[in-house]
Amino acid sequence: MVEPEKQRARYIAGTEGAPPVPPPGGYHGAKRVQTAPPSGAPVISTAEATQDKQPANVIGWVALVAAILFAVVLLGTLLSGGTDALYGVTMLTLQLVVLAVVIAALFSRRGRVLAASALIVTLMLNVATVGAMSALQTSASGNYEGEKTEEQKHEEAYPGIKDTSSSTVLAQPSLEEVRAQSEEMLAEIRDRLSTQFGYTWTEAGTENLRPERNGYGGESMLVQYTSVPWMTNEPIQDYDRKVAVMDVIEEVVTEYGMYGLYSFNEPSSGMDDAIQEKFYGSADPREQNTWEYYSDNYPDPLRFYAVLYDLSNDPTGEFAGEREAQSARTGEPLEGLQIYFLAPQLLSEADREEFETRMQEYPGS
Repeated sequence: MVEPEKQRARYIAGTEGAPPVPPPGGYHGAKRVQTAPPSGAPVISTAEATQDKQPANVIGWVALVAAILFAVVLLGTLLSGGTDALYGVTMLTLQLVVLAVVIAALFSRRGRVLAASALIVTLMLNVATVGAMSALQTSASGNYEGEKTEEQKHEEAYPGIKDTSSSTVLAQPSLEEVRAQSEEMLAEIRDRLSTQFGYTWTEAGTENLRPERNGYGGESMLVQYTSVPWMTNEPIQDYDRKVAVMDVIEEVVTEYGMYGLYSFNEPSSGMDDAIQEKFYGSADPREQNTWEYYSDNYPDPLRFYAVLYDLSNDPTGEFAGEREAQSARTGEPLEGLQIYFLAPQLLSEADREEFETRMQEYPGS
């Protein structure tokens, strides 16, 4: 047994009694001691960190509130009809300021969420989007008053046609005179064709009066007149019969002082073969599904049209489909001869006095 004094001496005297060196990596399960930060690094307390981040949060709120307020201003301008104000310098400047605030807030860590919400509001409601909405609303309603000067509004109310003198308008036949003449001629054509070929007739539509544009962005007091179109109930498919029908029509229109018939579908019209095939089904009149003849009484405004539809010259059935769609709209026969008159820029006798009075506001017209 070793004496206590000798055992104590073994540990004190030399290194042979020292504890063994720890294995590489230390003992298993031993608690590691964390090293202290370098003496030169500043220590930031939790309170100081909170104070440094607080301004970023304020920027986020500022960005969101600014975006919402600007969106409200834009919507208010839209509802008030101020389309022109939306694209003014003031609105564009405010838009840039709001955008700058939103971008600044995006670079802030705590303000980033609020800045993202502000960015969404800005993308949905900005000068471009609200301006487009206002333009669509203005186009749909036809209200462009806020964008026009008094001079432009005055021109828009011009009762005549640009570059057409009032004396020319007053010298030509009135709407009532043209209507009476066209109805008389249509009745004469129907009677002669019924007597010679036994055709019966159906109204293929109604009379149409369309206001003429005045060339200054508005409507004039003049109208474009389209007579009631008439159409045979019987088809006309034989080539020689078609020619004979057009000869009878030409006799009538020339008796009333109009020019002889002009054919759009014949090769003599000078139209390219490809265009004739597109419009009439073929460049050969014997194989065409449509014949179209025209006459007028220039310089008077009356224009006459005779159109012949023939489904026997429709090998694909495409033309028949077009005629069925037209028949469903107007109730007209699928094929046969259709005749009608058209006359532009007519003034009604009832509007003559008002036209002369209003034209006095436009010297030199």
